[in-house]
Amino acid sequence: MKIFFDLLPIILFFASFKWAEGHKDLVAHWMTQHLGFAVSGGAVGVTEAPVLLATVVVIVATLLQVVVLKAMRKPVDKMLWAGLVIVVVLGGLTLWFHDETFIKWKPTVIYWMMALGFLVTEIVLGRKMLAQMMGGQVDAPDSVWRTLGWAWVLFFASMGVLNLWVAFNFPLDTWVSFKMWGSLGLTLVFTLAQGLYLSRHMLPEENSKAD
Repeated sequence: MKIFFDLLPIILFFASFKWAEGHKDLVAHWMTQHLGFAVSGGAVGVTEAPVLLATVVVIVATLLQVVVLKAMRKPVDKMLWAGLVIVVVLGGLTLWFHDETFIKWKPTVIYWMMALGFLVTEIVLGRKMLAQMMGGQVDAPDSVWRTLGWAWVLFFASMGVLNLWVAFNFPLDTWVSFKMWGSLGLTLVFTLAQGLYLSRHMLPEENSKAD
């Protein structure tokens, strides 16, 4: 459920964009009538209607994530707060200027923020954030955690570049599909590879427990 909750904005962005592609006239009319105040000129064109609707949906979905966590009295992690600010700012600019360029930058900004977070926490400060995220259940040498930290830094930095390459070298619908399937698929594969690496470098007593 937590994974689904975290991925909900991405899923809704993809679903709303794909639906709107088949109902452009309807979406353009509805957005002009109800959200004209949020766009320059007060009218939404048929061409940009799908991405503008998807942008509104992802802003609302991210905001609702924070509201739900607050209502349940659960902590809102820093990345979610940062993601909310980024999507509101870049999404708002996308709406106002009728330009998907801004929302295309959102994944890259978040990826690079995460890369910077891992660089400062894991490499500079040596706080073993990865170990803490695993609840302290895995014991491995410091060199292993440092290697994993660098791996995540490089992965997130590379994903930020890859997102921009796809966003500005392929059609919009290709980028939306990549955002849904490509990014998540690559993250899953990388996470599994990290898990295999960690399992092979656990300290002996941890290996014995795993057996």
